Amino acid sequence: MKRSVVITGIGAVSPNGIGREEFWRNTREAKSGIGPITRFDASGLAVRIAGEVRGFREQEHVAAKDRPHVSRVVPLAVAAAKEALEDAGIDSSRLSRTELQEIGVLVGSGGGSQEFTEEQYRLYYSGQWRQCSVYAIPTSTIGTLASEISMRFGFRGFSHVVSTGCTSSTDAIGYALRNIQTGVLDCVLCGGVDAPIAPLILRGFIGMRILSTRWNHEPQRASRPFSRDRDGFVLGEGAWFFVLEEAERARARGARAYAEIAGYGSTCEAYHRVRLEECGEEPARAIRLAMQEAGIGPDRVDYINYHGTSTELNDRIETRAIKLALGARAYQVPGSSLKSLIGHPQGACGAAGIAATALAMRDGILPPTANVDVPDPECDLDYVTDVGRRGALEYAVANCIAFGSKNSAIVLRNCVNGR
Repeated sequence: MKRSVVITGIGAVSPNGIGREEFWRNTREAKSGIGPITRFDASGLAVRIAGEVRGFREQEHVAAKDRPHVSRVVPLAVAAAKEALEDAGIDSSRLSRTELQEIGVLVGSGGGSQEFTEEQYRLYYSGQWRQCSVYAIPTSTIGTLASEISMRFGFRGFSHVVSTGCTSSTDAIGYALRNIQTGVLDCVLCGGVDAPIAPLILRGFIGMRILSTRWNHEPQRASRPFSRDRDGFVLGEGAWFFVLEEAERARARGARAYAEIAGYGSTCEAYHRVRLEECGEEPARAIRLAMQEAGIGPDRVDYINYHGTSTELNDRIETRAIKLALGARAYQVPGSSLKSLIGHPQGACGAAGIAATALAMRDGILPPTANVDVPDPECDLDYVTDVGRRGALEYAVANCIAFGSKNSAIVLRNCVNGR
C-alpha cells in the first residue's frame, strides 16, 4: 500500500515577493513582479523586461568568499529551502547524523547554473581568464546544484537534480513523492529554482521568437496568458521549495500539512523539440494519470493551476488538453496562470504553481490571471481573470508542459486542517 505524502513546509523567493507570505499576498492581489531588466544592459535588445527577483540579498545565503564560485541559483534555492524547513519546524543543526541521513534533496531546474557558465566564457573570451572561477567545471555541472543544498543543511540522503525543461520541478516533486510512497525515505526537501536572466540566454530566447517584444514600455502588462493580443512569454527567475513528509511522520511530530500530494502523472508526446502536438492528447493523459492515482474523476477537480505561458500555441493547446482531461466539467472549473504575474521561471515554474495552489487551499482564495484583456475564442475556460475569488478547494490540478514534448501534472488534496 502506498504511503500518503504531505507538504509541511513552503518557501518562496519570487519576482513578486521574497518570502512565502509576501509571494502569496501579491499573487492573490494580482501584483506583478515583471519590470525592466537591471542585471545587465539590455537597452539594445528587442526584449528589455523580465521577472527579476529584486531586492534579494544574496550575501545572507551564500558567504562572500563563495559567491564568485556559484551561480545565482544557489542563494535563491538556499533561501527558499531555509524558509520551507523553518515553516516545517525542522532545524537541521539540531538533528543527529542518523536523522540527517534520512532526509533527501531533490531539485528541479531547467538550466541550473547556465548563467554562471555564460559568465565564465565571457571572462575567458574577453581576456580576463584569470578571473574565471576555479570551480567553473563543478559549478557548471547541473548535478552539483542539489549538493549545494545538501551541504548547506547537512542532509545526507540522496541529493539529485531533475532537469526536464519546464516540467523539472513538477517532476522533482513527483520523484520525491515516489521515494516517500515506497519507503525509501520519510522526508525530502524538494522544489525548483532557475535564474536564466543573462545576456546570451535572453538572446537565445529572442532568436526563437517566443518572448514578448511589444510591452517593453509596460512590463507588468507583457505576460498575457489566454489573451488574444499576447505575443509571447516573459523570462523569469525564482525558487520555490517544499518539505515533503510521510503523513504519519508529520502527524506524529505535530506538523501542519498544507496539502497531500495525491497524484502525479507524466507523459511525452515524442513530437518536437519545442512545439506541442495540436491534439493535446498527451498533456491531457498526464492529467488523467495524476487524477487516477488520486482516485478522483473530473467532478472532484475544484481548481487548475495552468502552465499558461502566454504563447498562442501553449495557451490554445493546454486549454484543449484540459477539455480532453475533464470533459464537460472543464467549463465549470476555475483556474489561473501565475506566469501573468511572475513571468516564466523555466524549470521552477511547476513548483511556483504548486506553492500558489497549496496556499490557495489554505486560505480558500483562488489567485487571478492578470492581463486577459482580449478574450481568445479558442481559450474559453474560466481563468479567474483580473481579481481573485473566494472558493473552497478539495482537489486541484497543477499542470506543466515542457520543451521536448514533456507533460507533467500533480494533483493536490486539501488537508489544511489535518494533523
